[in-house]
Amino acid sequence: MRAFVTGSRGFVGSWLVPHLRDLGDEVAEAPADLDVTRGEALKEVMVAWEPDAVYHLAAWSHVGRSWEHPEEALRVNALGTLALLEAARACRGRPRVLLVSSAEVYGRVQPADLPIGEDSPLRPVSPYAASKVAAEFLGVQAHLAHGLAVLRARPFNHVGPGQSPDFVVPAMARRILEASREGRATIKVGNLSARRDFTDVRDVVRAYRLLVLSGEPGQVYNVCSGRDVAIKEVVQRLAALVDANLRLEPDPGLMRPADVAVLRGDPSRLVQATGWRPEVSLEQTLADVLAEWRETLVTR
Repeated sequence: MRAFVTGSRGFVGSWLVPHLRDLGDEVAEAPADLDVTRGEALKEVMVAWEPDAVYHLAAWSHVGRSWEHPEEALRVNALGTLALLEAARACRGRPRVLLVSSAEVYGRVQPADLPIGEDSPLRPVSPYAASKVAAEFLGVQAHLAHGLAVLRARPFNHVGPGQSPDFVVPAMARRILEASREGRATIKVGNLSARRDFTDVRDVVRAYRLLVLSGEPGQVYNVCSGRDVAIKEVVQRLAALVDANLRLEPDPGLMRPADVAVLRGDPSRLVQATGWRPEVSLEQTLADVLAEWRETLVTR
């Protein structure tokens, strides 16, 4: 299969591209300096490759920063998706297109409504989430109006080696290791009560390829473990793995203007369509993230 990947140099892309190649796919990566909102430039590159499948990973991906830059989040996530869909329409073979959305589109969910299924209402809380809703519905429109084989994935929190410290798990891993090395007894934390459904990035990229192969065009799929864990428990597990006894100090600067209390998804639709199951445990993920940060801090 010939695949075209945007955002290939990001966290998920750096795992997806090797995964595709390991399975025998030919992969073309969108140039790193290509702004995905530049439709004609994107179309030229994609049409020349003639892909069978397109994986759209390029995005404004930081929820917290979208509060400060809502216009940019909308520009990249919505207009970038529109440009990609138009480019895919111009390809002779009409590729299958996987749009990577986010579980953030579900927004505030009541405990009685858990686990979250794909038919749950969309109640975006952040500008980032709203931009992803817009991107999704551009995909729906392209499928219904033009017959483009668009599939949508809604990943819940995905973690693993290579993730930016702008995100909670690598951020906490770094702070814990730095505190341990420096003999500090306190680390600053944000909202520890939030509960999230974590999946290892290596399981996530497996799900994406399986969806391209076996998913139903026009459909949307949760990519998640089906279990939620409190951020506080994740921090405690990280500290235990380095044998660190630390006091957690709330920092208002790390809090978001609004946050979703609990996200726990139902992956049944994905499982039924592809047979996918998560294989990497959270404990293994946390250990691998810590190992990467140990190496990074040593080389500084």
